[in-house]
Amino acid sequence: MLTIRLTRKGKKNQPFFRVVVIDKRRSAKGGRPSEILGYVDPLTKRKSLEKDRILHWIKMGAQPSATVHNLLVAEKIIDAPKIKKFSVSKKSKAAAAKVVADAAAGAAAPAVEPVVETPTELEKPAT
Repeated sequence: MLTIRLTRKGKKNQPFFRVVVIDKRRSAKGGRPSEILGYVDPLTKRKSLEKDRILHWIKMGAQPSATVHNLLVAEKIIDAPKIKKFSVSKKSKAAAAKVVADAAAGAAAPAVEPVVETPTELEKPAT
């Protein structure tokens, strides 16, 4: 699956990002990008994006990452709402895990009704 994402370049404390198309399966291992679509310099606020090539890759099925999607919306290259991206705090992770554990415990131990058996004539003791 192709994805449009940012790759970090630049020196320490001087980030510089390239907007690239890359195969998602190989990107974690330092895969080579299929095409460089532009750059973003957050320090000087300079951006250069190739609109026609970005739209071409989106039509071909490439999925932009959340950050690139929001960048494309801000630059009015695509018309869509921004994606809200946030990090989950440790407290909310713990609370969510507790809710899931409580739900699993409730589902795993269903209420069992006791079965009352009455002795049949064959099982009754002789008097």
